Amino acid sequence: MRSLAAIAMLALAGCATAPPLEGASGICDAAGIERFIGQAATSETGAAILATTHASILRWVTPGMMITMEFSASRVTVRLGPDGKIAAVTCG
Repeated sequence: MRSLAAIAMLALAGCATAPPLEGASGICDAAGIERFIGQAATSETGAAILATTHASILRWVTPGMMITMEFSASRVTVRLGPDGKIAAVTCG
């Protein structure tokens, strides 16, 4: 019986999520994100986008890249143009 309980606890531990980034509410807010359009895709820019949107997940999307289409309120999606610069920033 104890081994069954231990297995159940391990299985539930695998479902745990990571805590949100410090200062992030976890819910993406699109206010002010248009200022990033045309900027280079760098880790600094990504950090600024996360700080501006308060999202906890940042997703970079390159041209032709296949992505899932499910909505996530805690994610900000940054689409890059062929030149590697930011073409669009959206929540979800």
